[in-house]
Amino acid sequence: MFDRRLIQNFDWVLLLVTLLLVASGLITLYSAARSGTPVIQAFYFRQLMWFGAGTMVMIGSFLFSYRKLDQYAYVVYICCILMLVAVLIAGKYVAGSKRWLALGPVSLQPSELVKVAIIMVLARYYSRTATIKGMGFRALLAPILLTAIPFVLIVKQPDLGTAMMIVIIAATMTAFSKIEKRTLIGIIICGLVTVPMVWMFLKGYQKQRILTFLEPDLDPLGAGYHIIQSKIAIGSGMLFGKGMMGGTQNSLSFLPEHHTDFIFSVLSEDWGFVGAGLILVGFLFLIVWTLNIAHGCRDAFGALMAVGIAALIGWEAFINTGMVMGLLPVVGIPLPFISYGGSSVISMMLSIGILMNISMRQFMFE
Repeated sequence: MFDRRLIQNFDWVLLLVTLLLVASGLITLYSAARSGTPVIQAFYFRQLMWFGAGTMVMIGSFLFSYRKLDQYAYVVYICCILMLVAVLIAGKYVAGSKRWLALGPVSLQPSELVKVAIIMVLARYYSRTATIKGMGFRALLAPILLTAIPFVLIVKQPDLGTAMMIVIIAATMTAFSKIEKRTLIGIIICGLVTVPMVWMFLKGYQKQRILTFLEPDLDPLGAGYHIIQSKIAIGSGMLFGKGMMGGTQNSLSFLPEHHTDFIFSVLSEDWGFVGAGLILVGFLFLIVWTLNIAHGCRDAFGALMAVGIAALIGWEAFINTGMVMGLLPVVGIPLPFISYGGSSVISMMLSIGILMNISMRQFMFE
C-alpha cells in the first residue's frame, strides 16, 4: 500500500534547485551553440534529449526504497567495472581518448557512472565497518582496492581528471567515516612521498597542463591558449555581462571547448559576475542541502551515500570553476548540470534521484 508520507516528505527544494541549475545550463549551452558551428548547435538538442532521459532516470531512482541499493551495490560496481574493461577492448576513440562505448546511435561514458557506483559500494562497506574509534589500515585495504581498480582502468583511457575524481570522492567518504590518527598520518606521509613518482608516470600533455597552470604565458598559443582565452572571457563579462549570445570570445570562437569544460566562461561572459555568482551560490546551497539530508538520515548507508553525492557535485563544481579561472590545472572535469555531456547528465540526475529517495524516506522505518 502506498504511504502518503512519501508525498508529504517529497523534497521540493532539492527538485527546484536542480531544475534551476539545469535551466541555467540549457540557456548557456543554447548561447554557446547559437554562435558555434552546426555541429555545436546540434549538441543543444542532444542535451535536451539527455535531460529528458535523465529525468526519467531520476524519477525511477526514487520510486523504490534506497535501502535496496545496499543489497545490489556490489552488483552495480561489478557491472561498471566490466563496462570500463569493455571500453579498453572495444571503446570509441574521440580526440585521442578511448572513453566511450557505442550503443547504437548513442555513446556512453562508463567512467561517469562509476562515480555513482563507487559511492554506493563505499557507503555499503563503511556502513558496516566504520567505528567511533576510527578505522585502521587493515580496514581500509578493501576500499583502497575498490577505488584502485576503476582508477587504473580510467587512467588507461586516458582520463586522469575523472580518475582523480574517483579518488577524491572515495577520500571524502573515508574521512567522513573516520580514520585512526596513526593511520591518517601514515597515509599523508605515503601520499607526499609518492607525489614525485606520480610526476614520472604522467604523460607529456599532462605535465604540460600543470606547467601551464603555473605559468600560462610560457606557451600562449599552445598549451596556455585555453586558460588565457577563458580568463579573457570571464573578465570581459564584468558585473552584469554582455547578455545572452553577446559574448565575443564565444561568438568569435576564441574560446575552445566552450560547450563542455569551459562553459562556465561562456556563462560568465554572458551574465557577468552577478550571473556567475548566482550559479556558484546555487551549487553551494545544493551541497549544504545535501549534507543536511545526510545529517537527517537515520541509517549509516543513506547518510554515507548523501555525503558521497555531496562530494561528487561539490568537488566537480569546485574543480571546474577553479580550472576555468586559472586557479587549478586544466583537467577534463565537467560542470555539473551545466556542461554538455549525456553520461554526465545521467549520472547527475541519478544522484539527485537517490538524494530525493533518501530525503523522502529518512523518517520511515521499513
